[in-house]
Amino acid sequence: MSGRTDVYDAEKRSAVMRRVKGRDTGPEKRVRKLLTGLRARYRLHRKDLPGSPDVVLPGRRLAIFVHGCFWHGHDCARGARVPKANRDYWLAKLARNRARDERATTDLAAGGWRVETIWECELKDEAGLRGRLARMLQA
Repeated sequence: MSGRTDVYDAEKRSAVMRRVKGRDTGPEKRVRKLLTGLRARYRLHRKDLPGSPDVVLPGRRLAIFVHGCFWHGHDCARGARVPKANRDYWLAKLARNRARDERATTDLAAGGWRVETIWECELKDEAGLRGRLARMLQA
Protein backbone atom coordinates (compact mmCIF):
# COMPACT_ATOMS: atom_id res chain seq x y z
CA MET A 1 0.00 0.00 0.00
CA SER A 2 1.27 3.48 -0.81
CA GLY A 3 1.80 6.26 1.71
CA ARG A 4 -1.47 7.92 0.67
CA THR A 5 -4.16 7.91 3.34
CA ASP A 6 -7.08 7.80 0.88
CA VAL A 7 -6.19 4.36 -0.52
CA TYR A 8 -7.59 1.32 1.27
CA ASP A 9 -6.48 -2.27 1.22
CA ALA A 10 -8.92 -4.70 -0.44
CA GLU A 11 -10.61 -5.74 2.82
CA LYS A 12 -11.21 -2.16 4.00
CA ARG A 13 -12.48 -1.05 0.56
CA SER A 14 -14.87 -4.01 0.49
CA ALA A 15 -16.23 -3.02 3.89
CA VAL A 16 -16.70 0.59 2.73
CA MET A 17 -18.50 -0.47 -0.46
CA ARG A 18 -20.86 -2.79 1.46
CA ARG A 19 -22.09 0.22 3.41
CA VAL A 20 -23.19 2.10 0.28
CA LYS A 21 -26.97 2.13 0.36
CA GLY A 22 -29.18 1.68 -2.67
CA ARG A 23 -32.36 3.07 -1.15
CA ASP A 24 -33.42 5.46 1.60
CA THR A 25 -30.25 7.47 1.06
CA GLY A 26 -29.76 10.94 2.48
CA PRO A 27 -30.49 12.63 -0.89
CA GLU A 28 -33.67 10.55 -1.30
CA LYS A 29 -34.87 11.51 2.17
CA ARG A 30 -34.26 15.20 1.47
CA VAL A 31 -36.27 15.03 -1.77
CA ARG A 32 -39.08 13.20 0.02
CA LYS A 33 -39.12 15.85 2.75
CA LEU A 34 -39.49 18.59 0.13
CA LEU A 35 -42.30 16.66 -1.59
CA THR A 36 -44.06 16.19 1.75
CA GLY A 37 -43.77 19.95 2.34
CA LEU A 38 -45.48 20.45 -1.03
CA ARG A 39 -48.26 18.11 0.17
CA ALA A 40 -47.49 15.53 -2.49
CA ARG A 41 -48.64 11.95 -1.98
CA TYR A 42 -46.11 9.42 -3.19
CA ARG A 43 -44.99 5.82 -3.06
CA LEU A 44 -41.44 4.53 -2.74
CA HIS A 45 -39.40 2.09 -4.83
CA ARG A 46 -42.18 0.59 -6.93
CA LYS A 47 -40.66 -2.73 -7.99
CA ASP A 48 -43.43 -3.27 -10.56
CA LEU A 49 -42.11 -0.30 -12.60
CA PRO A 50 -38.97 -0.35 -14.77
CA GLY A 51 -35.93 0.73 -12.78
CA SER A 52 -37.87 0.74 -9.49
CA PRO A 53 -38.07 4.57 -9.27
CA ASP A 54 -37.11 6.10 -5.94
CA VAL A 55 -40.31 8.16 -5.69
CA VAL A 56 -43.54 7.53 -7.61
CA LEU A 57 -46.58 9.77 -7.76
CA PRO A 58 -49.10 7.35 -9.30
CA GLY A 59 -51.96 9.85 -9.77
CA ARG A 60 -49.67 12.15 -11.73
CA ARG A 61 -47.95 9.27 -13.57
CA LEU A 62 -44.64 10.76 -12.41
CA ALA A 63 -41.57 8.69 -11.61
CA ILE A 64 -38.62 10.39 -9.92
CA PHE A 65 -35.12 8.98 -9.69
CA VAL A 66 -32.71 10.50 -7.16
CA HIS A 67 -29.24 9.76 -8.50
CA GLY A 68 -25.87 10.06 -6.85
CA CYS A 69 -23.59 12.00 -9.21
CA PHE A 70 -20.68 9.56 -8.94
CA TRP A 71 -22.69 6.34 -9.23
CA HIS A 72 -24.70 7.45 -12.25
CA GLY A 73 -22.01 9.41 -14.11
CA HIS A 74 -23.49 12.90 -13.91
CA ASP A 75 -21.78 15.69 -15.84
CA CYS A 76 -20.61 17.60 -12.77
CA ALA A 77 -17.36 17.76 -10.82
CA ARG A 78 -18.26 14.86 -8.54
CA GLY A 79 -19.73 12.75 -11.32
CA ALA A 80 -16.76 13.24 -13.61
CA ARG A 81 -14.32 11.70 -11.13
CA VAL A 82 -13.15 8.19 -11.88
CA PRO A 83 -11.12 6.32 -9.27
CA LYS A 84 -7.48 5.85 -10.21
CA ALA A 85 -7.37 2.34 -8.80
CA ASN A 86 -9.05 -0.27 -11.01
CA ARG A 87 -10.00 2.41 -13.56
CA ASP A 88 -11.21 -0.01 -16.26
CA TYR A 89 -13.60 -1.69 -13.82
CA TRP A 90 -15.09 1.65 -12.75
CA LEU A 91 -15.47 2.96 -16.30
CA ALA A 92 -17.36 -0.20 -17.27
CA LYS A 93 -19.44 -0.13 -14.07
CA LEU A 94 -20.50 3.48 -14.57
CA ALA A 95 -21.30 2.84 -18.25
CA ARG A 96 -23.54 -0.07 -17.23
CA ASN A 97 -25.29 2.14 -14.67
CA ARG A 98 -25.93 4.85 -17.28
CA ALA A 99 -27.24 2.28 -19.78
CA ARG A 100 -29.56 0.79 -17.13
CA ASP A 101 -30.85 4.28 -16.24
CA GLU A 102 -31.53 5.08 -19.91
CA ARG A 103 -33.35 1.77 -20.41
CA ALA A 104 -35.56 2.39 -17.36
CA THR A 105 -36.38 5.93 -18.50
CA THR A 106 -37.27 4.75 -22.00
CA ASP A 107 -39.44 1.91 -20.69
CA LEU A 108 -41.28 4.18 -18.24
CA ALA A 109 -41.91 6.81 -20.92
CA ALA A 110 -43.22 4.11 -23.26
CA GLY A 111 -45.65 3.14 -20.49
CA GLY A 112 -47.02 6.68 -20.28
CA TRP A 113 -44.97 7.88 -17.29
CA ARG A 114 -43.25 11.24 -16.94
CA VAL A 115 -39.72 10.62 -15.72
CA GLU A 116 -37.59 13.11 -13.82
CA THR A 117 -34.07 12.69 -12.49
CA ILE A 118 -32.83 14.67 -9.53
CA TRP A 119 -29.06 14.70 -9.15
CA GLU A 120 -27.31 14.73 -5.81
CA CYS A 121 -25.56 18.01 -6.69
CA GLU A 122 -28.96 19.72 -7.15
CA LEU A 123 -29.60 19.35 -3.43
CA LYS A 124 -27.15 22.19 -2.78
CA ASP A 125 -29.82 24.65 -3.98
CA GLU A 126 -32.80 23.62 -1.87
CA ALA A 127 -34.97 26.57 -2.91
CA GLY A 128 -34.31 25.88 -6.57
CA LEU A 129 -35.07 22.20 -6.12
CA ARG A 130 -38.30 22.99 -4.24
CA GLY A 131 -39.36 25.16 -7.18
CA ARG A 132 -38.52 22.43 -9.67
CA LEU A 133 -40.51 19.88 -7.67
CA ALA A 134 -43.47 22.27 -7.49
CA ARG A 135 -43.37 22.65 -11.28
CA MET A 136 -43.27 18.86 -11.67
CA LEU A 137 -46.38 18.58 -9.52
CA GLN A 138 -48.26 21.21 -11.55
CA ALA A 139 -47.51 19.64 -14.94
